[in-house]
Amino acid sequence: MDTTTLAAFLSVDLLLVFTPGADWAYAISAGLRDRSVTPAVVGLVAGHAAYALVAVAGLAVIVASSPAALTALTVAGAAYLLWLGWSVLRQSASPVAARESADASRVQVMLKGFGISGLNPKALLLYFALFPQFVDAGEGWPVAAQTGLLSAVHLSACAVVYLAVGVLARTVLSTRPSAARAVTRISGAMMIVIGAFLLVERLTR
Repeated sequence: MDTTTLAAFLSVDLLLVFTPGADWAYAISAGLRDRSVTPAVVGLVAGHAAYALVAVAGLAVIVASSPAALTALTVAGAAYLLWLGWSVLRQSASPVAARESADASRVQVMLKGFGISGLNPKALLLYFALFPQFVDAGEGWPVAAQTGLLSAVHLSACAVVYLAVGVLARTVLSTRPSAARAVTRISGAMMIVIGAFLLVERLTR
C-alpha cells in the first residue's frame, strides 16, 4: 500500500472523525467532569478497535449485510445513547459531584466510552463502506494486512482528535462554570438526539 493511498484515506477519514457526534459529546463531557480525559478516550478508541478486529477478520461484510444483526446493533446502541444522555443531563446539575464520581472509577469511564463507540453502527458502516474503497486485492499485501494498516491510521486519528476535543473543553470551559454546565447539557442532549435518530431511522425502514 503506497503513501498516496494512505494520504487519501487519512484525508477522508479525518473529515468523518472531525464530524461531531456521540464520540465528541462524550469526550467533551469527560473533559468537563474528569481530571483526565485519557480513560474516556481510551474507551472510545477501544470501541473502534473492536470493529477494526472484526473488519480484519472479514466479518464486517457479513454483519453489515445482515438486516437483523444491524437492527439489533442499532437498537442497542440507540438505547445506550439515550440512557447515557439522560444520565449526563441529570449529572450536569451538580458538576462537582459528577467529577468526584467519575474520578472514583476510571474503568467505568472507559467502559462507557467503549459502549458509545462499540455500539454505534455508524462505526461498523465506516469500515464496511469506506475501507473497501482503499483496499486493493491485487496489491502485494494481503487484504487483512491492508485493512489492519487502515484501521491503525483510523484509530490514531480518533485518539488524537478525541483527546484534543476533551482537553480543549476542559481548558476553555473549566474557568467558566455556567458555560461548562451549558456545554455538558448540550452534550447530553446530543447523545439523546443521536440515539433517537438512530432508533427512528432503523425502525422506520
